[in-house]
Amino acid sequence: MKPKFLLTLSVAAILLAACTKVAFTGRKQLKMLPESELAAMSLTEYNQFLQQNKLSGDAQKTTLVREVGHNLKRAIEKYYLAKGLSAELKGFNWEFNLVEDPLVNAWCMPGGKVVVYTGILPVVQNTDAMAVLLGHEMAHALAYHGNERMSQMLVAQLGGVALDVALHDKPEETRELLQVAYGVGAQVGALLPFSRKHESEADEIGLYLAAIAGYDINEAPAFWDRMNAKSGGGKMPEFLSTHPDPGKRSTRLKQLAAKAEEHRTQYGLGERQVRKSL
Repeated sequence: MKPKFLLTLSVAAILLAACTKVAFTGRKQLKMLPESELAAMSLTEYNQFLQQNKLSGDAQKTTLVREVGHNLKRAIEKYYLAKGLSAELKGFNWEFNLVEDPLVNAWCMPGGKVVVYTGILPVVQNTDAMAVLLGHEMAHALAYHGNERMSQMLVAQLGGVALDVALHDKPEETRELLQVAYGVGAQVGALLPFSRKHESEADEIGLYLAAIAGYDINEAPAFWDRMNAKSGGGKMPEFLSTHPDPGKRSTRLKQLAAKAEEHRTQYGLGERQVRKSL
């Protein structure tokens, strides 16, 4: 056999072995990287971010963010326990911080490190919408979207080399891939459809988590409508956007409401959260 053909077979075998399924949706995904290594890289980036950015001095708002995050954490643990998947949460150590920054942004890294920017609070407005937002971001970590994105980018840009090789030979390029995987940048090309898929999947999972935790999921379409209005209502062509079309997003969230309520009935924490203003 020719070496090139053997290499193709080897890569194909690796990709096949790296295929897993997302717990909530059953979608097949490519996940090549050891989650422990990715979490360690992310923790370094997270700690560096906290050193370079100011935590919010508003104790009330910080408490509300952390309260919602804690309730979602409980919802996750109950769902995974019911599904016999608790072992998958072993590497998660959830942490929620509010930072002083006018950007309308929030993110969650592997291992459950969540950051909310104060600039998004006027759009969020209340704890039900905060549950939708945090549920969405936490869903990215639970569904290993960062791992999937980095796996795709390592294959596309660095030839599918192992993470430790990429770190040793091209540390800056690998760090940039990590940042892109968590929304620091975006690329126009073959990877964008996967990003849109991730966003839609995070919407769905986040809605289920908010319902299980006892929040009003009817706030979800309204929150994302406010996010769209914050951007001036301008609508980029969907094939160039990493987020779902706003109209389609609202429609889909309303369609998922009944299924989310089923999750509340089956896995709910047994309490309804009282809406609080942020």
